[in-house]
Amino acid sequence: MSPTTGARALHVVEPARPPATDLALPPSRGHSAPRTATARSIALLGMDGQEIEVEAMIASGLPRTTLVGLPDSAVYEARDRCRAAVAATGLAWPLTSLTINLTPASLPKAGSHHDLAIAASVLAAGGVVPDDAVRQVVLLGELGLDGRVRRVRGLLPAVLAAHAQGHRKVVVPAGQHAEAALVDGVDVHTVATLGDLVSFLRGEARPTDLRGEGNDVEQDDEELGDDRADFADVVGQGQARLATEVAAAGRHHLMLSGPPGVGKTLIASRLPTILPELSRAESLEVAAVTSLIGEPVPGLRRRPPFSAPHHACSVAAMVGGGSRMARPGAVSRAHGGILFLDEAAEFSPLVLDALRTPLEAGEVTLSRSHGEARYPARFQLVMATNPCPCGNAGVSGLECRCSPVTVRRYRARISGPLRDRVDITVMMTPPASAYLALGSKLPPPEPSAAIAARVLQARDRQRRRLAGTPWTTNGEVSGSYLRHHLPLPEATDILDNALLHGDLSNRGVERTLRIAWTVADLAGHDTPDSEDLQTALALRRGETHLLPGARS
Repeated sequence: MSPTTGARALHVVEPARPPATDLALPPSRGHSAPRTATARSIALLGMDGQEIEVEAMIASGLPRTTLVGLPDSAVYEARDRCRAAVAATGLAWPLTSLTINLTPASLPKAGSHHDLAIAASVLAAGGVVPDDAVRQVVLLGELGLDGRVRRVRGLLPAVLAAHAQGHRKVVVPAGQHAEAALVDGVDVHTVATLGDLVSFLRGEARPTDLRGEGNDVEQDDEELGDDRADFADVVGQGQARLATEVAAAGRHHLMLSGPPGVGKTLIASRLPTILPELSRAESLEVAAVTSLIGEPVPGLRRRPPFSAPHHACSVAAMVGGGSRMARPGAVSRAHGGILFLDEAAEFSPLVLDALRTPLEAGEVTLSRSHGEARYPARFQLVMATNPCPCGNAGVSGLECRCSPVTVRRYRARISGPLRDRVDITVMMTPPASAYLALGSKLPPPEPSAAIAARVLQARDRQRRRLAGTPWTTNGEVSGSYLRHHLPLPEATDILDNALLHGDLSNRGVERTLRIAWTVADLAGHDTPDSEDLQTALALRRGETHLLPGARS
């Protein structure tokens, strides 16, 4: 092909194309010097992001496009998507040798959100858009074959990473402007098509812009759950209600055990209604996890999340997993809120034991062939279980059809180390039939609003006491800080006796002290007294029948 013919081929466009029909790459002139350009994107490794430079070089040679830099399948196929999108926009793809390099080359690249940066670097190398304009922004978005810019997974953590690395301008898909604008101090430019991006980079038009300052539009909680759920729905079960209030106030893990139909799931589902709202920083972290999962993020949610995986889920579904690069699991979906395991003994023991590390560390680190992915997993564990397969073991007035061996095996499905990490245990029994029959004549159960007010006051006391530490609630305080920086409660000899008789482990002693501080915070005490400690020990050992003054 002669240079003249090549020039005509590069400038041929369809006359019916309205946008940018006069744009085309400069012609190749034999052995001219290679032309290069660089765009910027973000590579995600779990919640962490790293800046990626997308370098494009157009050189003389046979027409071919080479993409290097450890791309996965989605990134490698971007060259075909970008070529089709460029053609659909009325531009021309280079008919010479084109090399696209994603650097750092040693870092694996995954996802389709690099498409915009790849297309922009190629257009900048061809002189269609200014190279300087491309360098000044971070480009995130997937291209369709028709040139439309589509939504991408993980946009919010990518924008957060771009901001952390000093970038103040990002270009994102038009449908995700609200998500990107949640990050303070970032100029968010949205584009609906590749033609919009070309016009923006050439300074011919400005797409819809948002400044990421205070654009934290709250997500409608009515879409997230039933706002009519209330603790007033729980009739009786005063001991379980008190235990749940203590668990909410101190962010303690909770196990509810009892026969079927006693109200375990009902109480667990009402727990989010008495939890304090998330702070903006917590909401932003929860939204980042939601974005990584691939769900839309129209705004910040203030209500703590509630994750309830089915008991048939796998280890990967619970803690996260997948080939090449691991994705978040149920523990990360529950970050900042509740992880509820209904029929906990029906879960695989391997799945349950996989919770032990997240419960202690507050995060999950998953190693795969393409690197390590870190996901937050600071959740409050709530488990509901039957005492045996039929559910009637040890329940007065009910007959258990299970053999003693079957009962032992069933209870052993929840291992001792996991049970030891659960702060509060409640043994629930069915309320008397007469009590239910007289329900309309008795005072109505306390609603969630009243309980939530006490929980909030207790949380405020904890926040003030733990100011200057990494923790905000009693359930998170380390054992060392608990022993050396907080005064010991009165009558600790009862803990010594429980430890001596094997009723408590060393971990159990620390968790009992944490519960005692929460009980004291609910009661308005500056330090736990002997009654607070006795209540905490009863909650820890599951002796809820010894609880003083359980509210009904």
